[in-house]
Formats: sequence, C-alpha cells, structure tokens
Amino acid sequence: MSRADFSSPREAARAFTPALSAFVDDTLYPRIWNDPALSPRDRSLVTVAALITGGHLDELPSHLRRAVTNGVTREELSAAITHLAFYAGFPAAISASAVAQATLGANVQTADSAAGSSATQEGLK
Repeated sequence: MSRADFSSPREAARAFTPALSAFVDDTLYPRIWNDPALSPRDRSLVTVAALITGGHLDELPSHLRRAVTNGVTREELSAAITHLAFYAGFPAAISASAVAQATLGANVQTADSAAGSSATQEGLK
C-alpha cells in the first residue's frame, strides 16, 4: 500500500479528487485565507489548533511551515501545543509535538520550562 506525500496535502489529493482540489484552490485560499477579519498569522494558529484537535497530523507539517512563514514563532507554536494538551488531550499534544519537532527541528525551551525542568530534576536527585 502506498503512502500519500503530505508535504503538500493539496497536491496529494489533486489526482483523486480534482473537484475538491479546485474548490480549495478557488475558495479556501483566495477567499477565506485572504479575509482581512483575521491576519494570516492568527489564521495559521487557528488552523494548527484545529488540525491538532482533530487529530489530522498528516496535514500538520505543511501548516506548521505556513504558520512560521506567517509570523508564528516556534516558541508560540510550542506554547499553543502545550495549551491544547488541556483541551484536545495529552496524546494529541504529544503527537503534535513530535510532528513539530520533525517538521521544524525546533528545540524550544522557555525560561519557565527551563526553571521547571531544573526543579524537577533536582527533586529526582
């Protein structure tokens, strides 16, 4: 069984569902993504959160890259994934973290997490 290449989900779907791809090309990107009610940055955060919550990890890499292109930092993506753990579930957040690491190669550590990690490690000694 072959596996779809989700580096570009639209291209992966185009061969089997050209009408769906045309709908996405004609509606989602030119109309929805360009609606000034949300900035591309905010729209990317919402999209990443929706994909994580829905367990749609195949499409997550392309949207993580788009989020960074749209101005979302790796630290913000890390914080969003951590926040989602409490609403989407820890398995969803852990899986999203693994996808983000594989996609972005980000090694994000905030001052708070570094302090918490040190305190936890101190308690283990």
